[in-house]
Amino acid sequence: MRNFVLAFAVIAIIIGCSATKSTVQNLDKKEVAKNDTVRIANDSLEYEVIIIDPGFSTWLVSVAKPRNYYSLTSMEIKNTLWVSEWNRRVLEPHRYDPNLYEMRIDYDSNIHYGYEVNYLIYNYFLYFQQQYRQKL
Repeated sequence: MRNFVLAFAVIAIIIGCSATKSTVQNLDKKEVAKNDTVRIANDSLEYEVIIIDPGFSTWLVSVAKPRNYYSLTSMEIKNTLWVSEWNRRVLEPHRYDPNLYEMRIDYDSNIHYGYEVNYLIYNYFLYFQQQYRQKL
């Protein structure tokens, strides 16, 4: 009888911990989805970039290299190449998933967007390639 009570207590604790864990995970996923929008704006240049992709903000703070790790020039070069490839894929929906490449990106390599904008765009492309298994 004592073994039965002990086994029941262990099972009850395991079930209790599992139920709490899944509830916490579900709340976290809802919070991430609600708050996972990155807005990049510069009123003096009159442009705005909004990245709405579940998981990007979390990836940015947990996986991405810190600011000033990459040089501005190297990010601008990569961003120019990746934007060009992205826009090419937008124009070929029969060949590339139109759910991934929905909109054209208007990125002009002659405009100085600054470090922060290039950093976020660069990291979004890294995230996109990793998350969706794409090679730009």
